[in-house]
Amino acid sequence: MRIFAAQETQPERLLMEKKQKFYVVWQGRQTGIFNTWEECKKQVTGFATARYKSFENESEARQAFAAGSPRYQPQKSAGSTAAAAGKPIMVSISVDAACSGNPGIMEYQGVETSTKKRLFHGGPFPEGTNNIGEFLAIVHGLSYLKRNNLNIPLYTDSKTAIAWVRNKKANTKIKPTAGNAALLELIARAEYWLKINSWNNPILKWETTVWGEIPADFGRK
Repeated sequence: MRIFAAQETQPERLLMEKKQKFYVVWQGRQTGIFNTWEECKKQVTGFATARYKSFENESEARQAFAAGSPRYQPQKSAGSTAAAAGKPIMVSISVDAACSGNPGIMEYQGVETSTKKRLFHGGPFPEGTNNIGEFLAIVHGLSYLKRNNLNIPLYTDSKTAIAWVRNKKANTKIKPTAGNAALLELIARAEYWLKINSWNNPILKWETTVWGEIPADFGRK
């Protein structure tokens, strides 16, 4: 070991030092500072609202983590999409909605991601929309996971529905009619559930362009 150390030149030592990076995760399955990309990747891959960045030294990383998440993240190149997405977490559930028309007849369902076994189903509802269905599917899924004490992720392919759940409000513009009265009541119940309940299950974005259709897809495209 001493022989190799003696032969190591100063440029080589500097090169080895530069390879060490520190990864700050502001939003992910776990937050903090990680010493390797593999550790960081476990926290952010497939996490819909992940915020993270690498730093050349620990001091910068600690300052950045203390300062909080930056306003913007660098845009990833198209060529790195598949690598960044990684693979889906198969021990999870997936939800999706289908709607014929806008508004139209809508239904939603939740399945085991690995087997596509249906776990729950809602509808069909007249005069619904796809966004409403995606929203209700997530809330139903969270309720299902909470009732069964399952600490696993939930996948959806709808960014809009993720935002609605995060805000605990379905931002739909649908106008009340006799045909959608029951659906609007269900939306109100879902919003109320979000306000009085908490959950630890990550709500993750299903990367359709990389992984194909979400397992809960109704197959009507």
